[in-house]
Amino acid sequence: MEKCWLKSYPDGVAHDIDVHQYSSLEQVLSTSFKQNADKPYSVCMERWMHYGELDTLSTAMAAWLQAQGLEPGARVAIMLPNIPQFSVAMVAVLRAGYVCVNVNPLYTPRELEHQLKDSGATTIVILENFARTLEEVVGRTAIKHVVLTRMGDLLGLAYGSLVNFMVRHVKKLVPAYRLPSSATLRVTAFNMALADGRKLPFKSAHCSLDSTAFLQYTGGTTGLSKGAILTHGNIVAAMLQTEAWFKPALKQVGETHKVNCIMALPLYHIFALTLCFMGMRLGSHMTLVPNPRDIGGFIQVLKKRPFHLLPAVNTLFNALLQHPDFKTVDFSSLCVSQAGGMAASEGTAQRWMEVTGCPMIEGWGMSETCAVGTNNPVLSKTFSGSIGLPLSSVDIAIQDDDGNTLPIGAAGEICIRGPNVTIGYYNQPEENARAFTADGYLRTGDIGTLDARGYVRIVDRKKDMILVSGFNVFPNELENVISLCPGVVECAAIGIPDERQGESIKVFVVKSDPALTEADVLTYCHKHLTGYKQPKSIEFRDALPKSNVGKILRRELRA
Repeated sequence: MEKCWLKSYPDGVAHDIDVHQYSSLEQVLSTSFKQNADKPYSVCMERWMHYGELDTLSTAMAAWLQAQGLEPGARVAIMLPNIPQFSVAMVAVLRAGYVCVNVNPLYTPRELEHQLKDSGATTIVILENFARTLEEVVGRTAIKHVVLTRMGDLLGLAYGSLVNFMVRHVKKLVPAYRLPSSATLRVTAFNMALADGRKLPFKSAHCSLDSTAFLQYTGGTTGLSKGAILTHGNIVAAMLQTEAWFKPALKQVGETHKVNCIMALPLYHIFALTLCFMGMRLGSHMTLVPNPRDIGGFIQVLKKRPFHLLPAVNTLFNALLQHPDFKTVDFSSLCVSQAGGMAASEGTAQRWMEVTGCPMIEGWGMSETCAVGTNNPVLSKTFSGSIGLPLSSVDIAIQDDDGNTLPIGAAGEICIRGPNVTIGYYNQPEENARAFTADGYLRTGDIGTLDARGYVRIVDRKKDMILVSGFNVFPNELENVISLCPGVVECAAIGIPDERQGESIKVFVVKSDPALTEADVLTYCHKHLTGYKQPKSIEFRDALPKSNVGKILRRELRA
């Protein structure tokens, strides 16, 4: 198929990337650490970490892990929020030749048990705030080593001790737990592992591009989550693809080490993780936000220093806009407001542009593609409503249920192929057989169209489609329209059983105007939506159920 999107590429964006300029992800990191040793890597709670320090600490932790007798390719779970320990642990695992298993710190015991069992993880690095959850399930897993850290462990002795005291005794964020070492379980303090590791020899793991780097678990919004196998080559490819696409914006900043990326999205999520790796290669730095739910505190972080990249999901952009202090932030350095992880709404995009002067740039990707797929040009001045163009070395095909590629403009399943795409799901042979086409494309489950300029537009997920009297209705379209209704903050549409129509449409609305009524929203829908797309009922809510990364959970609304 002709790559019609290449003719729409911005000047200076490479059509293809060369993954094989590196032998492994570890080579990328080691090279960057040496070149940027004296440059800042991250800032968290106003305490800085430089690349040289990340190099030293991750090497010590890698040596300690190797000394525990883990087999090559062993899975190490990381259950941490956005604190400096995350990067140290992640880089250490990769350098030691093991596999990172990123875990959502807010998992319930059931969810944690499933992921630890499914991945076969034998070691976990975890913040003590979540130790009680681990305590409930650890005996039913293969975990043999627990590395336990506290919030302030890498924030300096005096300040770190103060942070640990506040977290434990003032804010009381550490539920009581009991995780004693035993004959079958060894529990080690994070800083003790670092201290011991400094005295131990580190042996290079000699990984290749084909070696597994991550088991990145899907959101699990339908059934049990499954681990996408991401190789060193997949991560290197995504790093290079993201850098190539962001190049026009990064040029505006000048020297790449000056680029400050706001990392409020959790690093265990693929969206933030890929941007983190891009920053590592460039030698830029990131501002870590451990608790982005504290919008007031988040805004105070934004005021500290100029920032250039702000990746977020639509709900986080929306939450910032609703806070009265947000307009007092200096946005003069903001180059890219990158939206992803869920559909961006036109209403939020309009308000964001009005306040910040920086357009929201929507992109699309999956855990299975290292978050890389399509993106709008980063210097776009307006919100397009599409998810943009396929990135460098990415192929997109729109296919029907029989695997036939559809013509330009026809709606079908978005299928993707490229060096960033997973080789499959861990221990899921049946799922792998269904997931890929005969010619190597991954079936994404997203319905979309491709136009003559190469822009892709999401219609919706297959499973969320509503069938009204034989007509397909896609919730994203409804939500995008209703989000523009005056007084609506956000909304979600679902199908509910209807004897006459098969399904009817119900919309859940969070409003900013207390005077907004159901009749107001229905009148707006009548004006902007054709008959079969109009909701039958409106329900106002104070908030909508969301995953930890901000996706609205329609399944919970359906339940």
